[in-house]
Amino acid sequence: MNITYREAVRSGLREALQRDPRVFLMGEDVGKYGGTYACSKGLLDEFGPERIRDTPLSESTFVGAGIGAALGGMRPIVEVMTVNFSLLALDQIMNNAATLRHMSGGQFSVPLVVRMATGAGRQVAAQHSHSLEGWYAHIPGITVLTPATVTDARGMLLTALEQPDPVFIFEHAYLYSMEGTLEEGPVPVEISHAAVRRIGKDVSLLTFGGSLWKALAAATQLAQAGIEAEVVDLRVLRPLDRDTLLASVRKTHRAVVIDEAWRTGSFAAEISAVIMEQAFYELDAPVARVCSEEVPIPYPKHLEEAALPSVENIVQAVRRLLG
Repeated sequence: MNITYREAVRSGLREALQRDPRVFLMGEDVGKYGGTYACSKGLLDEFGPERIRDTPLSESTFVGAGIGAALGGMRPIVEVMTVNFSLLALDQIMNNAATLRHMSGGQFSVPLVVRMATGAGRQVAAQHSHSLEGWYAHIPGITVLTPATVTDARGMLLTALEQPDPVFIFEHAYLYSMEGTLEEGPVPVEISHAAVRRIGKDVSLLTFGGSLWKALAAATQLAQAGIEAEVVDLRVLRPLDRDTLLASVRKTHRAVVIDEAWRTGSFAAEISAVIMEQAFYELDAPVARVCSEEVPIPYPKHLEEAALPSVENIVQAVRRLLG
């Protein structure tokens, strides 16, 4: 079945609501408006206002309410409009959701799922365009997912709802209109491993989320020049599947990490450190990184494009590694 990423998310939400009466969706504009990105369109009419709950524009409040509902035995899905605004709820996330199991000696769990749009490419300026999922991957006590395909967009949500601890799902906003092939029926997917999306032998392109498709396009260009790039979709930033990414690097002996976050303190830096610590003697060249420019994401289209990782940036980084 051919389906958009947006429709895949909506399908996952519908399936989750149908199969478990404890599941409900809450967030800004998720009900009557149908979601800022139309991911919940039609669900209010289907499930009613008790299970599709519009909230005030107060991220700390409704994320906190989601934590309380999870502690009380519900299975809330909290939608935060964009990753930038999630920082308003960081106290609730870091000091409550991520820590309550530890601080209670295992007596309490917080089976909470938080979804949010991340990333740039849509000309919505600096307050709506950044990629901060690497920040969240720094926090023990939560799982961080970055679905890049329609299968993961739907299936990761279903699996996340089965977890006893908080799961954060970062949906790259540029992907919502992307189409892909989806299997029929509810198919939860595992959320513990990276995925090799393209086999290669000359260099490993390590990435996640919206940058996956740029890496695959770059690999196609490189193949025309006889360079076989292996593309690894990390998928899960915490807990990170080190084995898959290291196996790829040990095969190709070169690595380029593509991350839409800023270079300084990026998740790409974490990946680079993992490779240097555990596969240093397998490398034929230093690890390279392709990240966003160190500026707030600009509004003008040509400046936004210039600030972000591009297919050409990735191709050039690989060519430099290969001399």
